Amino acid sequence: MPRYKLTIEYDGSPFCGWQSQLNGSSVQDALEAGVKGFCGQDIRVNGAGRTDAGVHALGQVAHIDLEQAVRTDVLRDAVNAHLRPHPVAIVEVEEVASDFEARFSAIRRHYLYRIVNRRAPLTLDRGQAWLVHKPLDADAMHAAAQSLIGRHDFTTFRSLQCQAKSPEKTLDHLSVARYGDEIEITANARSFLHNQVRSIVGSLKLVGDGKWTRRDLERALKAKDRAACGPVAPSDGLYLLKVDYE
Repeated sequence: MPRYKLTIEYDGSPFCGWQSQLNGSSVQDALEAGVKGFCGQDIRVNGAGRTDAGVHALGQVAHIDLEQAVRTDVLRDAVNAHLRPHPVAIVEVEEVASDFEARFSAIRRHYLYRIVNRRAPLTLDRGQAWLVHKPLDADAMHAAAQSLIGRHDFTTFRSLQCQAKSPEKTLDHLSVARYGDEIEITANARSFLHNQVRSIVGSLKLVGDGKWTRRDLERALKAKDRAACGPVAPSDGLYLLKVDYE
C-alpha cells in the first residue's frame, strides 16, 4: 500500500481547525472529502500539526495511504480539483517510505506570526494578520524573546486545554523583526504546546507597547502559572510555515 506525503497550504479562516470535530468543518474534513472524490475511498489524512480555528498554513504536512500507486502530479491535481471551493491546496506530493509519519517523523516545526502595526484598518490582510494600532518596539520584543529560547517549563504559555503530557518544551528559535508596518515573529521547535505561540506573541506585544519589560516576561515564564500570561494573540496572524524531516 503506497504512502504519500502531502504539503498543504490553506486559509484557516472558515475552518474550526485542522482536526475533524463535531462543531464545524475542518481542514482535515475537506482534504478527506477531496481524496474520496478522487479515489472513492474513505482515507484518513494524518497531519503533522493540529492548527486551531482560524490559523493558516503555508507548509502543513500530511500523509495518506492509497490502495494503488498513482503518479504524484495526478494525485495533487485531482484532489485539488475536488477541494474547490475550499481555500485549501495541495502544493506538493511525494511518495515516501511506509514508516513515514507526518506527525511523529517531524524533527522541527516552523511558525510565523504577523502583526500589522498601523492606524489604518486592514483590507487585503483582513483575517490574515493581527492589527495593532499602538506603535510597538520590535527591538524590545526581540530582546525579551531571547529569554524564552531553550528548554523551559512553558506552563504559563500553555492552554488550560492542552493535552501534552509535559509542559516542558525546547524552543530552538524565537525572533521578532519589523518590515515597514509589519512585525514578523518566527518560532521553531520540535513541537509546541497548545496555544504556545499565540500566548508568547500576546505577552511580547505587552513588551512592545511598553506595558512589560524583559524582566516581566522572564517572571511570567518562571511563574509556571497560566494566570501570569498576557492576553493570547488572535488566531488570524498565525501560520504554520513548514515542517522539517530527516
